Amino acid sequence: PRMLIIDSIQTLHSDDIASAPGSVSQVRECAAKLVSLAKRSATIMFLVGHINKEGHLAGPKVLEHMIDTSLMLEGDGDGRYRCLRSQKNRFGSVNELGVFIMTEKGLREIANPSALFLSRPEQPSPGTIVSIIWEGSRPLLVELQALVDDSNSGPGRRTSVGVDVNRLTMMIAVLHRHGNLTIGGYDVFVNLVSGLKSQDTALDLGLLAALCASFWQKALSLELVVFGEVGLTGEIRPVQNGQQRIAEAAKHGFKTAIVPKANKPKQAPKGMTVLVVTTLAQAVEIFQEYLLSAD
Repeated sequence: PRMLIIDSIQTLHSDDIASAPGSVSQVRECAAKLVSLAKRSATIMFLVGHINKEGHLAGPKVLEHMIDTSLMLEGDGDGRYRCLRSQKNRFGSVNELGVFIMTEKGLREIANPSALFLSRPEQPSPGTIVSIIWEGSRPLLVELQALVDDSNSGPGRRTSVGVDVNRLTMMIAVLHRHGNLTIGGYDVFVNLVSGLKSQDTALDLGLLAALCASFWQKALSLELVVFGEVGLTGEIRPVQNGQQRIAEAAKHGFKTAIVPKANKPKQAPKGMTVLVVTTLAQAVEIFQEYLLSAD
């Protein structure tokens, strides 16, 4: 065959091994025979594997070393959208991201993922900001939501969906020390809209903008986009592909961008104002200006 799909590798059994299907020895032996067959016959082969509770490929670690590419199809059980990521690729980058939607006719590719992850409300609301992450070879506009609420019992809770909770805790500490905003005793909830997950540090400045807006109970302008990495000393650090991120925001109609100084373009896109910041204290002052204009 030109293509062979094994669904799944844990259900196969080899008579050369006495153990039951799905055991470590069976998975290793069956995968070795299939990989050997694929190489001899030049057959394209897909091995479907189970996922453990940690979200990793179940079975022996040697299985990942035997294959050429490891793909993970992510998505919520009740959601229509799926993200295809490469965790290992011998023939290319692992940073690419494919976004698909489940329809009546199967999975369909989404050509403009920013339009999917960006749901701009008609009215501005406190704690919401748009930021730009980099996935693979393209920028994605995403909506960050933050809620800072009084803690009714004990120390403040930290709950995060789509953003690393350790990163959130660190940003709260930086905001207290260098932004003169104390929210350590409050409950803090953060959500990256549309079920997306990202480790991009460019979300730092947008996350702090959303936290400030929620704490002040005022909305930021809907035409504002924010990105930048924030260091522990309060400095705003540049991120990769800054000009491409700004261009993507301008394409979607944003009028103002707050970015690190090193990411300032030589010429801003037509119709867009680019404001540069070097410290968190400076960024917080600009946030306050846009809170006033938003009202």
